[in-house]
Amino acid sequence: MSTRALRRLKGKQRGQEALDFEVLTLGDDAEQAEVDEEEEHLDSATSSPPSNSQNRKKKKKDRKNFNNIYELISDADKDGEKLSPDEGKEKTDECKTEKTAGDTGPTQEEHPAEVKSSSGAKKKKKKKKSKTTTEDGQDLAQDDNIDLLLQSLEQTNGLSLQKEDGGAADNRCVLHVEHRNLNPETELKRYFGARAVLGDQRPRHRNRQFQRSTWMTSPKDSWPRFSRPGISMTLLQTKDGIQYFTFEHSREYQLVQFKFLDAVDSMDPNNIVALLQLNPYHIDSLLQLSDVCRIQEDQEMARDLIERALYSFECAFHPLFSLTSGTCRLDYLRPENRAFYLALYKHTMFLEKRGCPWTALEYCKLILSLDPDSDPLCMLLLIDFLMLRSRQYRPLLQLYQEWEVPKNLSQLPNFAFSSALCHFQLSQEEDTEPAERERQRSKADQLLQNALIMFPGVLMPLLDQCTVEPDSTVTSHEFFGTRTQIRQPPALVELTSLYVGRTHSLWREAAVMLWMEENVKVVLQRSDAKDPFIEECQNKRKQRYQSAPRSIHRHVLLSEIKEATASLPLDVTTQPVMGFDPLPPLNSVTSYTRPERQNVGSSNESTLSLFFRSLLPNFNLQAGPRQEDQAEVARAGQELNQEVNRLMVAMRDMLANIRFQEPPREDNPFRDEEEWD
Repeated sequence: MSTRALRRLKGKQRGQEALDFEVLTLGDDAEQAEVDEEEEHLDSATSSPPSNSQNRKKKKKDRKNFNNIYELISDADKDGEKLSPDEGKEKTDECKTEKTAGDTGPTQEEHPAEVKSSSGAKKKKKKKKSKTTTEDGQDLAQDDNIDLLLQSLEQTNGLSLQKEDGGAADNRCVLHVEHRNLNPETELKRYFGARAVLGDQRPRHRNRQFQRSTWMTSPKDSWPRFSRPGISMTLLQTKDGIQYFTFEHSREYQLVQFKFLDAVDSMDPNNIVALLQLNPYHIDSLLQLSDVCRIQEDQEMARDLIERALYSFECAFHPLFSLTSGTCRLDYLRPENRAFYLALYKHTMFLEKRGCPWTALEYCKLILSLDPDSDPLCMLLLIDFLMLRSRQYRPLLQLYQEWEVPKNLSQLPNFAFSSALCHFQLSQEEDTEPAERERQRSKADQLLQNALIMFPGVLMPLLDQCTVEPDSTVTSHEFFGTRTQIRQPPALVELTSLYVGRTHSLWREAAVMLWMEENVKVVLQRSDAKDPFIEECQNKRKQRYQSAPRSIHRHVLLSEIKEATASLPLDVTTQPVMGFDPLPPLNSVTSYTRPERQNVGSSNESTLSLFFRSLLPNFNLQAGPRQEDQAEVARAGQELNQEVNRLMVAMRDMLANIRFQEPPREDNPFRDEEEWD
């Protein structure tokens, strides 16, 4: 019986058996191999179906083409290929069968090179689990070694973070972002289930247009057809494993940007809408119109416009730009990059209001990873709140410990109080051991007392926001009284108002309030005992927090928290703030500038002045006032100011010289007061 018939009796398919060593021969044995193939074909002619003739011819042709033994030599010597018991048994049966059939092929001892080549061919044909060797010398199956393979690929491509550079390796573990967590549906499915989130949605394959797969947003059917608006991304340099990118605007996009600035100057949102109809993926128009829709309480449209802007940005990404590597940087000083920061921030706030704090935290870490050194949007003032909302207590403590030295996080009110609240929440977990629970509780008490001593102005506004009436001993005490609120530096008032307005909902729990009450009493006792730590913190408050940086003002404006915006300085509140670029940096790096506008048909003159000037024979509205007229007007205005000042001085002297004389009184004491004269 031939090997093919024996294989069919065993129920195996073609290509699953071990390769016959004795069939593989070199150039002189090619004819003998062909004869053996013909004999097998005659023996199995009655049982083999006609459809297998092509496979037999292909196998026959492959056997004839083995003219070089080095084509089949692979890594068999290094790997030390091992046969399973079933394969060894099959190999023994095949050898016995060929010997009984009278085949006189070469043995393994006579052709050792052919044995090696056959093992290489066997690895190509059989779908056997290949084994890989790790750096530690351990052999692991390929299917169980996916993480190791991904890590090795990142190391070979240079995308892994190097431990030599200062903060890059630390940032990677803290600011790690996963692609699947950027989709809010992932978090909603975790809360409510896939059926409740997706419902009866079915993908529509009819009349479906090709759309690029993106991570941050998914294109919607209601969106206009996407065409590249003229935005591209360029790799500027790579230094110490960090890649620096920037967005660039084409000439056509620059012209659209100039039209957008003209529409903003007109103070008419309809002009922006008209511009978006012609350019549906213009970034700044989408950001500005999103603010208009949000003010008009159209939250759905505002969020949709931000998602459209993010989709336009993601379609313009550089092939090397990664959202999850943590090594890609964007300079906020360039106006082209600021729109991406703002779109990500606005999308983060929409996700937080939608009830997706986990997804919002991923975007917050993404923004922070784009420029962790300067942090232009001050995401460190927001990340602790999102971590507490998503119950990621241990990552928050890890961030606090790793960034305390380079960032001095303990001097921020939000981290001082949030780290204490984090330890308290860990002590309240049911699966925590009693010893660990006691340790977390003592650590929480210590951190909360230090936070109250360093920032005493947080307590009273926080209790007010939580609708909790403080005890009379607290309100009457000097340490938490009104004088403490007044003596706070302006920058500290801004930070405390921002924290209280954002995170007061996390402190409303009854257990948290009881814990707060206990530590407030301890702080009052330490204040009465003249604890030296209290005086030390008071000196720190006087020296620091005198003026906040521009990035904090920008964060407060974007947060739109009333308590915080009310504490902004006058130099910020008196200047115009645009939603597409709030408080731009003073040292911006501009790649192109807006051309000067011609003031056609516009003038600073009033309507009455234009009417009287139109009576003159040389009046021309298009030309505007002449330089002589402007000089004459300026001279007249100066003379008018002088006359007004003289008039004010004269009136002041007149009022100062006025003396009121008392009316004459009669000496009759018996006169009736109600008597008329």
